[in-house]
Amino acid sequence: MRALFIVDVQNDFTEGGALGVEGGAAVAADVTSYLRAHHSDYDGVFASRDWHDATGDNGGHFATTSAPDFVVTWPRHCVAGTPGAEYHPALDTSLIDIHIRKGQGVPAYSIFEGTADDSETVLQKLDELDVADVDVVGIATDYCVRASALDALAAHRRVRVLTDLVAGVAADSSAAALSELKDAGVTVVASNGE
Repeated sequence: MRALFIVDVQNDFTEGGALGVEGGAAVAADVTSYLRAHHSDYDGVFASRDWHDATGDNGGHFATTSAPDFVVTWPRHCVAGTPGAEYHPALDTSLIDIHIRKGQGVPAYSIFEGTADDSETVLQKLDELDVADVDVVGIATDYCVRASALDALAAHRRVRVLTDLVAGVAADSSAAALSELKDAGVTVVASNGE
């Protein structure tokens, strides 16, 4: 059984958002096109969203008293119930089976740090579906995609990151993340298998 993880394809992580990355909107559209052609390849399609609390610093994740360092602290983003936290409009949410919210009051990068609408964890859902293989797409290559892929590997799944369906914060750190993932045992490949 195979699952697809769509990581954080949200307005605040695409162009014009609080932490927008170049190519984010294209990822949203391209993931939709890919899923329309390949939905039957997956036994579960998961999509994560940062869903941060509106008050406080979310466990030190939001920079509130000094400038963000863009490593540990970040500008306010993906606040629950705001347009920035919503999926990008080019992502067809009708193709998503399981919605995951993460970062509710705490820093969270990996999809595994979130829970589904029924409060089950991602690992519980994977086990219920008997998923052995996970494909990972989304935003950002060098942060949440990386963390989600590493956690899927740690959960003893075979993992692929589809390189034409991700976008990163910076070219160098994204390349380093993909290299790290490959060294860890993740298959790093384009969605057409090349």
